[in-house]
Amino acid sequence: MELKIFILTCGDYGARIVNTIAEQGFASNIVGLHEFPEDMPEFIDDFKSQVPENLPECDLILALDLKGDINMVLPEVAQKSGAKAVIAPIHDPSQIPPGLQREIIESTPDDVLVLFPKPFCSLKPVENPVVDEFAEEFGRPKLEIQTDDLVRKVKVLRGAPCGSTWYVAENLEGFPVEEAETESGNKIHNYPCLASMNTDPSLDDTILHLAGYNIKEAVKRGLGFASRSAVVLEEDCMGDVDCDHNCRDVCPQVKTGAKTITINDSGKAIIDPASCGCCEICIRECPYGAIELIEERMDI
Repeated sequence: MELKIFILTCGDYGARIVNTIAEQGFASNIVGLHEFPEDMPEFIDDFKSQVPENLPECDLILALDLKGDINMVLPEVAQKSGAKAVIAPIHDPSQIPPGLQREIIESTPDDVLVLFPKPFCSLKPVENPVVDEFAEEFGRPKLEIQTDDLVRKVKVLRGAPCGSTWYVAENLEGFPVEEAETESGNKIHNYPCLASMNTDPSLDDTILHLAGYNIKEAVKRGLGFASRSAVVLEEDCMGDVDCDHNCRDVCPQVKTGAKTITINDSGKAIIDPASCGCCEICIRECPYGAIELIEERMDI
């Protein structure tokens, strides 16, 4: 399948993603691009008047950095272009509120999948051929890392659409392996990541932090170990006896679909050190003090 991508974009965040997709060999897959002005009003009465003319036939629509009501053009664009999937990544809590997301989905043809990954680097294959072809190359970072005592070579198997993964990979080489996890978080700030540092009320964390957790997970999995993680003390965990599993409910990673905290057959919580972002929210929320932050090498 030769994926045909149509892009609706606005601002620096959108431009960065367009450039990354093109630089990574997908320029010929972009069949059209429409750029909205950055001063679009947040509320639009007649959004159909904003639908671009002469839409090309496409498989996938990327809506990049569109804020507020302008996103309501997506159902109309999907229908007119014949697209089978729409990806509208969220990098700021105020960008596409939950109510607007529901309205977009309800207005879109039933055979079109609409996704709102938060952030874009959380995108993973979803058993949809159009999305999965894109997500093979762009989305939740995946790295292959060669080491001795130092990081010798980092190969990007799947990268964040903003380009940060390739930047981290290039700048991580030469660091001691024990420092790689922490340095990957530093490097994504150096890039810099353009995700918001405003707390997202649905996550109780920032979207920029989520992006940092994702690159750290890729590094940890590439190395085969984590250097720090929240850990459940099994003897102190009350499990199903007198616990509502607050730890799982408050974990920002779990809220984005990751299996960072799971419950075993005994009702005890288990934390995956690979995807744990060390945000410490679960530590604060556990009523029994059964979770600690451990800083030691943990094989994964």
